[in-house]
Amino acid sequence: MNPLRPAILAAAGSSRMKDAITRVPATAAVVRRFVAGETRAELVPVARELLASGRAVSVDFLGEYTTEHAQADAAVAEYLSLIDDLAEADQMMPGAHTDIPRVEVSLKLSALGQSLGQDGPAIAAENLHKLCAKAVERHVWVTVDAEDHTTTAGTLDAVRQARAEFPWLAVALQTYLRQAEDRARDLAADGTRVRLCKGAYQEPATVAYQRRAEVDVSYLRCLDVLFRSAWYPMIASHDPAMIDAALALAIENHRNPGDFEFQMLYGVRDAEQRRLVADGHFLRVYIPYGTQWYGYLMRRLAERPANLGFFLRALADRA
Repeated sequence: MNPLRPAILAAAGSSRMKDAITRVPATAAVVRRFVAGETRAELVPVARELLASGRAVSVDFLGEYTTEHAQADAAVAEYLSLIDDLAEADQMMPGAHTDIPRVEVSLKLSALGQSLGQDGPAIAAENLHKLCAKAVERHVWVTVDAEDHTTTAGTLDAVRQARAEFPWLAVALQTYLRQAEDRARDLAADGTRVRLCKGAYQEPATVAYQRRAEVDVSYLRCLDVLFRSAWYPMIASHDPAMIDAALALAIENHRNPGDFEFQMLYGVRDAEQRRLVADGHFLRVYIPYGTQWYGYLMRRLAERPANLGFFLRALADRA
């Protein structure tokens, strides 16, 4: 466990600490580097710039663990407007009408009301359907993000139900979970579009691998499963070893760039993102925005010890 976790989580609830972070140039730069702003007005120019560079985008309106119905309604309303804004931004770009949508939204079911008591799962499922229907109208994709392990089964159930009408709907799979390979096989058999990531939540050893080497082995096994049989693997990793493995598996399984994609976080390894695009690969940038950026950033730092060094190294490496 990260020994700084209690202090970081305590700071996550401090408005004074948030103000301090945004006022100090060095720490404010971390926020600007990894979060595209608090509003859609700030987000859209960032998305346009990335689209103009030949990259695709997946936008996350930050917020999770909704505790009130009104909050879930507000999240849905924001996502509906976001889908419109992203679609319009994409249409302004050359070659906007592609088989693989260049714009996508990422969402958490807990933000859509999954935790609102006994009716929560049904509320979240209804809201997910509403957003997917809007996405179809605007040629936009949707991916359901992973959360902590207690939500995994419910998330997968909701995605399976929604895919009956929206077969392109994707879900994120975290390879630090011990059941990841079995779930990858199930999702591949269902023809699900899968975002493969390592995972960053603090999880007990009973459900998740604790050593980095074990997580990496699990990632490689899941990657092999997806490249052999899944419809559309999405490799969400900045790890050169995972990227190289994906490229090798693509050749081995006769997959073209339009048959899979790479995904990286906004503000991380920009030069590598551009290199992959220049080499003809499809790359999507995950962009978070919203007023809840502070809690998001602090939780990412608190969840695993590696994250703190990761963000600080990324800040220093402006390549």
